Amino acid sequence: MALMIGARIGGVFLGMVGGLGVGVMVFIFGLTPSTPPIDVILIILSVVLAAASLQASGGLDLLVKLAEKILRRHPRYITLLAPFICYIFTFMSGTGHVVYSLLPVISEVARDSGIRPERPLSISVIASQQAITASPISAAMR
Repeated sequence: MALMIGARIGGVFLGMVGGLGVGVMVFIFGLTPSTPPIDVILIILSVVLAAASLQASGGLDLLVKLAEKILRRHPRYITLLAPFICYIFTFMSGTGHVVYSLLPVISEVARDSGIRPERPLSISVIASQQAITASPISAAMR
């Protein structure tokens, strides 16, 4: 019930109400809280740190430039190449956030080649989500 109220209000309040709900379960109903999922927390921490260092070192910019070269070299196949590139990016990094930097490139190349941009963009986002579940360093399936 607390999460439904928090979701209705939205924002930071959702997290606060979630914590309040746990407090009610522990202190009012007497339930014992379980141990926190330390393995999952450490996996998420390592993936975020790796993605941040990839961004800070300029590696993500280099990868985006390489992907842009591939997409501009073969603009007719953007509906197939863009999802494949997004899948590889997400699979190797363990997070779907690296794909955000590719989306403007995909949109621009698609528009320039006369292809409706929503097609390669939507397929790329879905491919990225599938790569999260396939990635060995993602905490999604733990």
